[in-house]
Amino acid sequence: MDKQKIRDWANKIVLGAGLILFIGIMIPSVRDWIGKIMDILMSPIVTLVGDENFFLILSAMAIITAIYSSLIQKYVVDQSKMMEFQEKMKIFQKEMKEAQETQNTYMLKRLEEQQAGMMEEQMGMMKDQFKPMLYIVLVSIPFLMWAYYYIGSHETAMMVFPFWGEELLNGRVFYLFTYWLFWYFLSSLAFSQVFRKFLNIRAAGM
Repeated sequence: MDKQKIRDWANKIVLGAGLILFIGIMIPSVRDWIGKIMDILMSPIVTLVGDENFFLILSAMAIITAIYSSLIQKYVVDQSKMMEFQEKMKIFQKEMKEAQETQNTYMLKRLEEQQAGMMEEQMGMMKDQFKPMLYIVLVSIPFLMWAYYYIGSHETAMMVFPFWGEELLNGRVFYLFTYWLFWYFLSSLAFSQVFRKFLNIRAAGM
């Protein structure tokens, strides 16, 4: 078996594992099982950092997730193809705006016919971007399941948040979002934007 076939099989195994993990978190017993396994690995870190500095662990988790997801996006998604599509989309939107402003019916009709192809191409791009998500969940989900498990067993744990002050980690910001989860997602999003900008990563937006 040549190297390319080995890489293809390895890729399928990783993607399959990501899909199974993604589906598995919908089952409470699987979430607990992942959390307990991760707790064995994370307990020494918590002991070293201290419960009172749990926000440092949350921030580290957010940074690791942001770096990992950005690198996956960079090297799994065809960035040159993405840039080419975005340039084409800019030209299309500019022409559409001009046609609407001048009420050029001929150009509008031509652009509307072209729009169907653009939408189809965008859907293909978004499909390509879904593939890296299965890689990303292999790291992000175990971290999240551990945090759920740990914080669930430390219900009185507090943390000082910017804007909110001291709050229960497991307290509700709104609806299902707890303070720790909301903070984790905000941090991940912020760090991801920085790394994506640095690595010049494009998204398949209209």
